[in-house]
Order: sequence, then C-alpha cells, then structure tokens
Amino acid sequence: MSTLNYKHLRYFWAVAKSGSIARASEQLHLTPQSISGQLHELEESLGVALFRRAGRGLELTDAGRRILSYAEEIFALGDELLDAARDQSVRKSLPFTIGIADSVAKSVAHRLVEPALRLPEPVRLICREGRLTSLLAELAIHRLDMVIADRPIPANLNVRGYSHLLGESTLMVFGAAALIKTLNGAFPTLLDGAPFLMPGDDVAIRPRLEQWFEAQRLHPRIVGEFDDSALLKAFGQAAAGLFVAPSAIAAYVCEQYRVDIVGHIDAIGEQLFAITTERRLTHPAIVAISEAAHKEVFGEASSAHTDVVNALDGPLLPVRKARLPGLSRPRNKSAV
Repeated sequence: MSTLNYKHLRYFWAVAKSGSIARASEQLHLTPQSISGQLHELEESLGVALFRRAGRGLELTDAGRRILSYAEEIFALGDELLDAARDQSVRKSLPFTIGIADSVAKSVAHRLVEPALRLPEPVRLICREGRLTSLLAELAIHRLDMVIADRPIPANLNVRGYSHLLGESTLMVFGAAALIKTLNGAFPTLLDGAPFLMPGDDVAIRPRLEQWFEAQRLHPRIVGEFDDSALLKAFGQAAAGLFVAPSAIAAYVCEQYRVDIVGHIDAIGEQLFAITTERRLTHPAIVAISEAAHKEVFGEASSAHTDVVNALDGPLLPVRKARLPGLSRPRNKSAV
C-alpha cells in the first residue's frame, strides 16, 4: 500500500497556488526540473493527473482541484500544530474537567470554581452541566475530575467516590417590589397564600422547604416549579412569585434580579459538596476550590448573617440596597 509523500504534496500545493512550476521553483528555491519530477512521482502514486496544459501555463484537473482542497486543510492543520507547539501556555496548562449539577445556582458555582483559575500554573477549565446521576457516571470512568452538587453521593448509586462538604448556607426569601406591596403581615406569616416559585424535585432543599412550610402551618400558593435556578429567578423578577436562594448570594440576587429580601429561613441550610474519586484532595484546582469555599464563599456568608437579620428586624422594608460583606457583585447579564 502506497503512502502519501507530504513533501511532494507541498510542491503540488505551491504550484497550484502560484499557477506555474517556474514561479513555484522561485518560492521554494528549487529547480523547475526537481519540482516537475516530484510532481510526476506524486501523480504516479495517486494514479491521477493533477495538471493539464493551458497555453503556456498549467491548470488543475478535476482530480487536482479535489486534492488541492485536501492539501489546504492538511497544511492549515499543520500550521495550527506548529502554533500550539510554540505556545508555552498551551503545553503547560493543567486540564481540569468539572461537572456541575443543574440544581446548583450558577452564581454559586462560579464563585466556587473561579479560584481554580487563579493558580500559578495555568488551568484549562472544562465545565459540564447535567443531572447528578449522569455526572457521577462520568466521574466513575474518570471523564470528570470533580462534581459540585447540592447533596452527597446518593446511597442507591453504586459509584465509588467521596463527598467533601464545601460549605452550608441558610436560605433567604426574595420577591419583586410590586409583589411585596400586595403582601400583608410579618414574615413568615405573609407567605401564607402568597404566590411562590418552588425549586424542582431534583433540588435537595425542595423536601426540606416543604417540611418547613408544614411545620410553620403555611400554605403558599405554588404557581411554578423549576429545575433551573436562573429561570426560577427570572420569573421571580417578573413578580410571578416569591422564591428562595442561598444567603451566600443574597446581595448578588438582589442586584442582578432587582428584587428585595423578604425574610430569612435559618432552619434550612443548603449544602454544597465536592464529589471526587479521591479520599484526600490532591488535585491543585480542587484544593483551591475547597479552600476558597471555606474561607471566601461560605465564610463570608456566615459573617453576613447578623447584618441580614438586623436589616430584616422590624416592619417589612425593601433591603435591596443592603450590602452584605463580601457578597456584592457587579450587575451583569450572566445567569444565576
């Protein structure tokens, strides 16, 4: 079986682009006879004619045009390969593939993962999002380095892995100003009969939230259920109903969605876990995420707890302008 001679293919490409053997020989610093001979060898190995005479010049045959298109792609890929080989940052970057359960708020996930990009060694971050069961299956066959989820590995899944607690955040209830104006009474009594947007069945806090309503003898009017936290908040922004979100991102939610804090549910804590195949964390990016979660993300949320409670004391007032320490973020178009 004959193999393709890439040097011959390069000479063919040069002749095809320049339009003649003479011009190609000047560009390649070779004699016309040498290029002509090697073109003949290429035609023999391929079994097709690549050029035909057209006056004093050459023109491509149909086969030549097809082969030229392949040659263009081959040499373009070769140029990309050389660029990648010269780029030291590409060679030294540490691949880090992470799965994020779709029940985890996007803004929390961003704050947790972002420290991995601050490492001295460049990291090439690859994020996957999906249902926890699917992500754990990918983790089991080492297609993911870590999964961030709002619950530990379910007991009914035969997956070898370890759940590392990143932190815990209590819940806030939020609402659009137009909706809050229609509510009567103090928190949490005002939730009784109020329109409410519930997280979906796959979200870990859903059953605990339902239990809390029952314990408080509250019966909010459920107007929607959402697996996607960003979509839920968008409906909340449109005054479709009240909703909950972690206190760790309270100020961000208020600024991003133009809503106010209605109340604080300190009886429910939303936990986040880093699920890995390692009992002891060793991957530099995972270690950075774990340390930042305890010191920056959830540590700040704990220190802000008192400020939030103080802001909510007394009559129900809009608290969108409240600045919780370390939690405020610039308003932008990214989803939560």
